[in-house]
Amino acid sequence: MKARVLIADDASFMRQMIREIIEPEGYEVVGEATDGIEAVERFDELQPDLVTMDIVMPKRSGIDAVKAVIENHPHACIVMCSALGQETLVMEALQAGAKDFIVKPFKPDNVVATLDKVLEKTDEHGGD
Repeated sequence: MKARVLIADDASFMRQMIREIIEPEGYEVVGEATDGIEAVERFDELQPDLVTMDIVMPKRSGIDAVKAVIENHPHACIVMCSALGQETLVMEALQAGAKDFIVKPFKPDNVVATLDKVLEKTDEHGGD
């Protein structure tokens, strides 16, 4: 098993798509969240190795959720999911502590390569 993953996205079909891309590659999906508030709660509860976080979600944006998670877990590994044209939001998320991003519509190879890369970086720095 590569890593335990929390998928945060308000669209169930997007969560399902990510799950279908990463599970065959050895990732274990330990939970899902449908909004930013739930994402933070589920992170605290599950302590996943990695989170895929949608930028635009109800109740609390993905960027706010990243800030909240990083505040409590500075070494959290979060990868943002963004649609094309959300570059400024992606930059904001990266500044808030996200490690990388993947662009919708997802290309399975890109998703897996990005998650692998982020986890490798995390391992190299001893969870830093």
